Amino acid sequence: MWLGDARSGKLPDHITAFGRALRRSGVPMDSQRMATAIQAAQLCGLGRRDDLRAALQTVMVSRQSDIAVFDEMFDAFFRNPEIAQQLLSQMLPKAAKANPVRRKARVQEALSVPRPRPADPQAGRESELKFDAAMTASDQQRLRHADFAGLSASEFRLVEQLVRQIPLPLPPVASRRTRIGSRGAQPHWSRALHEARRHGGELLTLPRRQRREQPLPLLVLVDVSGSMERYARLLMAFLHQATRGTQRHAFAFGTQLTDLRGAFRHSDTDRMLDDANRCIDDFAGGTRLGHSLAELRQQHPRCLVGRRTVVLLITDGLDTGEPAALDAELQWLRRHSRRVLWLNPLLRFDGYQPLAQGASLLHRHAHAMLAVHNLSHLQDLARSMAALLQKA
Repeated sequence: MWLGDARSGKLPDHITAFGRALRRSGVPMDSQRMATAIQAAQLCGLGRRDDLRAALQTVMVSRQSDIAVFDEMFDAFFRNPEIAQQLLSQMLPKAAKANPVRRKARVQEALSVPRPRPADPQAGRESELKFDAAMTASDQQRLRHADFAGLSASEFRLVEQLVRQIPLPLPPVASRRTRIGSRGAQPHWSRALHEARRHGGELLTLPRRQRREQPLPLLVLVDVSGSMERYARLLMAFLHQATRGTQRHAFAFGTQLTDLRGAFRHSDTDRMLDDANRCIDDFAGGTRLGHSLAELRQQHPRCLVGRRTVVLLITDGLDTGEPAALDAELQWLRRHSRRVLWLNPLLRFDGYQPLAQGASLLHRHAHAMLAVHNLSHLQDLARSMAALLQKA
């Protein structure tokens, strides 16, 4: 039997080891889910492999983005009678080494030999924090230019911490509110009369109304479709920290529009990501940008403030909606904003051309297309945006 004989008591151990492997690959997993998975496996039986796969997936996976990881891990884990014991010792089977299979980096790392844990938990946390400094110059250079989609699980966690430290200073603009200053078109009469009263009615100076400066308001639209799975989380973490203190509105879109403004109000980025994950129902689905922009126009028009808002549209442009609807909504978005900047991860490919219908329309209406697929381009994003906004 390919899973082992359940009568010998091996089934619970195999399911538990499978759950631990999923947890190492980044899938949320606890003892309660493992126990429920054991019960599900016993109820459905071991006669059909597809039935077991469906039963375990139902109780062990709660996010759409983890289904592909589960499928690859299931195929690797339950391949032959000896695979379970080999994976319990964290070693890949020899057959897999002879005929290597391309797997997701998260799955490959979960099946590899783990690092020994230090006896002192505090020492373990300190070593994890010093991991970036301990890398060689070549490792740091490779990670700086590595595509987010090709990172392993540990590299992804490290990069997620690094992107939070990248600044994104925006050029200030004059707001409608004023303050007392030496320059300005209008006198500040109330302040002038107050000063005159202090000097016996003599008006020695004439204060002016000077407009206050504030950072440009931002509208962030993040594509959470399947092709944007690895980029969406990193870019949301980056923008949450980099735009702190600015007037910002954040939305996620796939097949529908999801309001993330409540999640972005949290000061802690991890909490923001957890709330965003709970709010988004269409994660790793399709992309209907035209429909989402229509919903934004109808329900949240005040997110675009007086044609001063900078729109950051994070997507690969692989839209599945009606091109005519997308064209009309992009025209509306361009008319009511200061700049529409398309942050496109597909610029990682040399010679990329926006030939798809959705990408072609985005390229026509966006003021600029910028690359955001690695740390290097995120660090250059602020300089590129400042140059574009100065031309506005």
